[in-house]
Amino acid sequence: MHRILKHCWTFLLVLIAIYGRASSILLPMDEVQKDHLKSYGIAFWILKNGNTVDWLLNYRGGSFLTAYNKNTENECKIRGVTYEVIDDSKVSEMMTQINDPSVNMDVVKLEKAPRIALYSPRNKGGLEDAVELVLKYAEIPFDYVYDEEVMKGDLQKYDWLHLHHEDFTGQYSKMGNRGRFGGFGGGYGGFPGNTVGGFGGEFRPEDNAESKTAQEARAQKLGFKKVSKMKLAVAQRIRDFCANGGFLFAMCSGADSFDIALSAYKTDIVDTQYDGDPSDPNAQSKIDYSQTLAFRNFTVYTGMQRGFSDINNQRRIPREEDFFTLFDFSAKWDVVPSMLTQDHERVIKGFNGLATAFNKDKLKPGVTVMGEMKTLNEARYIHGEYGKGQWTFYGGHDPEDYQHSPGDPPTDLSLHPNSPGYRLILNNILFPAARKKSQKT
Repeated sequence: MHRILKHCWTFLLVLIAIYGRASSILLPMDEVQKDHLKSYGIAFWILKNGNTVDWLLNYRGGSFLTAYNKNTENECKIRGVTYEVIDDSKVSEMMTQINDPSVNMDVVKLEKAPRIALYSPRNKGGLEDAVELVLKYAEIPFDYVYDEEVMKGDLQKYDWLHLHHEDFTGQYSKMGNRGRFGGFGGGYGGFPGNTVGGFGGEFRPEDNAESKTAQEARAQKLGFKKVSKMKLAVAQRIRDFCANGGFLFAMCSGADSFDIALSAYKTDIVDTQYDGDPSDPNAQSKIDYSQTLAFRNFTVYTGMQRGFSDINNQRRIPREEDFFTLFDFSAKWDVVPSMLTQDHERVIKGFNGLATAFNKDKLKPGVTVMGEMKTLNEARYIHGEYGKGQWTFYGGHDPEDYQHSPGDPPTDLSLHPNSPGYRLILNNILFPAARKKSQKT
């Protein structure tokens, strides 16, 4: 018995010695990580609980480091996230490697959990939203806002705003069902029919809370004669949010239609079948590119022509050849794009949407291209500054659903826990937590 007690005591002393030296928890983000997406949720949870996280840029895929805490360790176990408990000597060794001037690595301290909002209708019909899906999967809290909340000034409550796949021009994504809405129909970019804000299916106001009828009622309630005027006012408020220091993120048509609506504030680009009166025949000459965030010199499509403009690259490419490449930025000098491109893969499989890829010839000077398909002259992932704030636009609809069809079930991210395409979204979620560092650089 004495011998058994002696061995137990020795084992206990060993454990005390190990965990006494254990100063940090590392969330590796390279190929050993079982769930990259939930790792971001752990980082957010740590910040939400008042602690800090070091984001190790380009170290093992952009890993996270935080002070050891038993609750954090337990949370990693509960969520199925791979972690490593490391002592001071290992941390010191890591930091020496990262701080070496000859190595493309850096450390960014994340200090405070950002307040997140999604500009999105509560009822999206058959339309999923990639950002909403990944936030729920990663267990990162957010609020919904829509036109009423934006016009009330509620955006000031938030640090980060995502734009659902919206049509800010007031043309209902230009894809109503033939015979149901003005006689236009067919598909665009591979999608066969559309409700307000995305890829919905047959245009039936009685089936979708965000139909033409609902949007018109909302516009009248807010004091606007037309949906296009309401959406313009909303877009301008969102632009002000960015100018005042907010972080804006948009995917698919939420990106290009946003800039198009802002540019057309002096004219009418919406034709009769959408709002009952014709568009301005001289609309193109009145487009004002000084109002936009990302794009310039684009041609607006009015009337029954599909699409919004020539911002969206018209592409014909086999699925098996559809990839885009992330740029490799200097972590020590280009901190912001380095943060936004942290990933365990540099070549990302493509995916379609109403706005799949941005024509690089239409980008404003100063826009940073972070992901591109060079052979087609298209940008898939771009970033820029506006006023005191910053924005990111990401082409396509769902990084793990090459071509989302009406009525398809939402993507099950438990089947894609290591999705490099979804990781790019989550990089943006954590970006505001490093605000001081990013503004300084």
